[in-house]
Amino acid sequence: MNPDILIGADGVARCAWAGVDAEYQRYHDEEWGTPLHGDRALFEKMSLEGFQAGLSWITILRKRPRFREAFANFEPAAVADFDERDVERLMGDAGIVRNRAKIDATISNAALVTAMAPGEFDELMWSFAPQHPRSSPRTFAEIPTTTPQSEAMSKTLRKRGFRFVGPTTMYALMQSGGMVDDHVVGCWRAA
Repeated sequence: MNPDILIGADGVARCAWAGVDAEYQRYHDEEWGTPLHGDRALFEKMSLEGFQAGLSWITILRKRPRFREAFANFEPAAVADFDERDVERLMGDAGIVRNRAKIDATISNAALVTAMAPGEFDELMWSFAPQHPRSSPRTFAEIPTTTPQSEAMSKTLRKRGFRFVGPTTMYALMQSGGMVDDHVVGCWRAA
């Protein structure tokens, strides 16, 4: 048996990182690795991945409902209009990750998304998806933390002024947004 696969109490074989937490299992089963499209949805994913830097994803996942409330459901135009009062409100909100640099980056990134034509951000992000997906990894050790595509995505976004979009963070976005499929062999979700 693959040690990177965990059989849940429900008898389902999942990537072991999903553990036994019901919310983490739901995220694994319904979201992680599922193709995600739309400017708003990808802006939210990029923002949350940026907030996750240095933390565990389960922390962000548990705070996601409050993040959505605090950041106007990650509607780029609404977030782009946030001012210093909003920054202070967010810095005082214990329900989110209170990091001024990440909050400021989310607001400025929203302005950059808003400046694009509708659908342009989605198209830009998906332009970095591998044209020829590799086969499912057999173990976690086979899963990279960055790829040439995530490095190119990061470089392009940074050149456009986006922040908290390093290549590791962008690879995490590519995984969670279904641009790559890193469910390991034996997981029910593996390609």
